[in-house]
Amino acid sequence: MTERSFVAGVGMIPFVKPGASAGYDVMGAEAIRLALGDAGIGYGEVRQVYAGYVYGDSCAGQRAAYQVGLSGVPVVNVNNNCATGSTALFLARQAVAHGVVDCALAVGFEQMSPGALGMVFGDRPSPLAAFDAQADALVGAEEIPVALRLFGGAGLEHMRRYGTKLSTFAKIRAKASRHAARNPLALFRKEVSEEEVLASPMLWEGVMTRLMACPPTCGAAAAVVCNASFARRHGLSGLVEIAGQAMATDQPSSFESRDMRRVVGVDMTRSAAASVYAQAGISPADLDVVELHDCFAHNELITYEALGLCPEGEGEAFVVEGRNSYGGEVVTNPSGGLLSKGHPLGATGLAQCFELTLQMRGAAGARQVENPRWGLQQNVGVGGACVVTLYRRAA
Repeated sequence: MTERSFVAGVGMIPFVKPGASAGYDVMGAEAIRLALGDAGIGYGEVRQVYAGYVYGDSCAGQRAAYQVGLSGVPVVNVNNNCATGSTALFLARQAVAHGVVDCALAVGFEQMSPGALGMVFGDRPSPLAAFDAQADALVGAEEIPVALRLFGGAGLEHMRRYGTKLSTFAKIRAKASRHAARNPLALFRKEVSEEEVLASPMLWEGVMTRLMACPPTCGAAAAVVCNASFARRHGLSGLVEIAGQAMATDQPSSFESRDMRRVVGVDMTRSAAASVYAQAGISPADLDVVELHDCFAHNELITYEALGLCPEGEGEAFVVEGRNSYGGEVVTNPSGGLLSKGHPLGATGLAQCFELTLQMRGAAGARQVENPRWGLQQNVGVGGACVVTLYRRAA
């Protein structure tokens, strides 16, 4: 038996460009304070902390949490590439759901450097070697940075199979900018048109322009997770239920299918999403709002299909017909997503939680989705891990 789990408080600081942020510890501590303040509890009520970051030394989570309090509780440091923040949330929710603690906190932060992502430890085997080998065999382009090559290659696979046009990815980026214009915490709030996206510098000829890729970003976000009895004892309001959650890692198909979409996690997403839908007894058609991992516009499109928002091969029609935004079937990335909001790796999954919690509360302001009941979060990291979380508006 598991207990019902709720997000009781969320916090997020504005995302900024590398070099413009405070230190990771200051950012992480501020996000924690905001989440605790939103929940209306003190740090002394938290029984476990899960701290997510990718680029940092050991015990950076303690460094951030210690600025908020020294209560002696366990602080667990988490690194799962771009799925780090949602992995921290997964662990916090798991501890609460299984009765280990009645209140846990997840925080994610990242202090990034400019430019493309790269290896930190060049003197040992790369965790991404098998993924690189697949990209070598399927798309070549060894001169292109690894993340761009992997996700661009996945988009190229969709283009080859279904005739998807480069302009469709530009439409996704333009949509992200329209949504981010309503989000005061987003890095890029200027609206851009499809034409401007296509006219931006070409990163991979015929496959991707610069504006189709998310920027390196610094920032932090946090969430307080508790059970129903904790919420009652403390008189908490504004609760949003985590109605389902699943984490998946790679399957043999990632390396045996000769399909770049599977190399970057489509099957992980499909598996985790199917589990979550089954846990809650719903289908993708019931979703009102989705925050998904659009590190590149290409990944947003293939994720529509992996989550079941549209059938495989119909992602382009889903975009062109406007079914992915306000007035359509499901609003995707009302926050502006990684493309416009920014992507501080360790914080991204918790920033998605922040957005969906506000949406479920009806507190998202100018970007509020009309009367949402179900919200879905998908956060993926190559290497790999994918966490899918389903939120339900509390009665």
